[in-house]
Amino acid sequence: MAASPLLNVMIGAARKAGRGLSRDFGEVEQLQVSVKGPGNFVSAADHKSEETLYRELSKARPGYGFLMEERGVVEGADKTHRWIVDPLDGTTNFLHGIPLFCIAIGLEREGELVASVIYNPILDELYAASKGGGAYLNNRRLRVAQRKTLQDCVVSIGIPHRGRGDTSQFLTETKALIPQVSGLRRTGSACVDLAWVASGRFDAFYEYDLQPWDLAAGTLLVREAGGLVTDLDGKPDVLKAGEVIAANPSIHKALLGVITGKA
Repeated sequence: MAASPLLNVMIGAARKAGRGLSRDFGEVEQLQVSVKGPGNFVSAADHKSEETLYRELSKARPGYGFLMEERGVVEGADKTHRWIVDPLDGTTNFLHGIPLFCIAIGLEREGELVASVIYNPILDELYAASKGGGAYLNNRRLRVAQRKTLQDCVVSIGIPHRGRGDTSQFLTETKALIPQVSGLRRTGSACVDLAWVASGRFDAFYEYDLQPWDLAAGTLLVREAGGLVTDLDGKPDVLKAGEVIAANPSIHKALLGVITGKA
């Protein structure tokens, strides 16, 4: 992959933040056995990662605005560009010493996603995409899986937990879906899910109640890998909707039909 100067900025920021998360992850694994537990430590790791990303991206592109999980909206002098950043997606996994988490950076230009990076520092997997330039994993070009029938597919889903989401709706949908697919999975990180759809590890992913920083980077990755990404009404503005279904076009249509009961 011949990365543009812009992608190089994003990759450099993600790797720098990733080194901090890797160090902290080694510590949090040890904290599992403590009485107090690692909750406060993980919160600090999240904030440190975001501070690193904010500092590095601001230094490289001083006028750009931000939408960040911790800081929220940060207005920039350049109103046409906005970074959308998740400094630690998969916090619960991190908390439990599970190495499925990542840093996600998306860039909007005049409201359109134009570049993205997702980085898992533990697996050293760096996903990158640019509008019209394709999607890559560690310099290997990515394409979504090309399976044509749901019965051959592994689908990743979000699961409601601790008062979040509609449990009844989830149970209805999974009852309809389980007989139709080869398997269901749950990673605990929407950014990882979307990256794995882009790389063909998962055939599809869908989830509700997401934030823009959960979706921005992965949405561009899947689209640049040849996949279709919409909300559960089939519309393209997933950041506004806060929900997503991603797959190749054939599986997207079939999966959406099962979920909505219109198969």
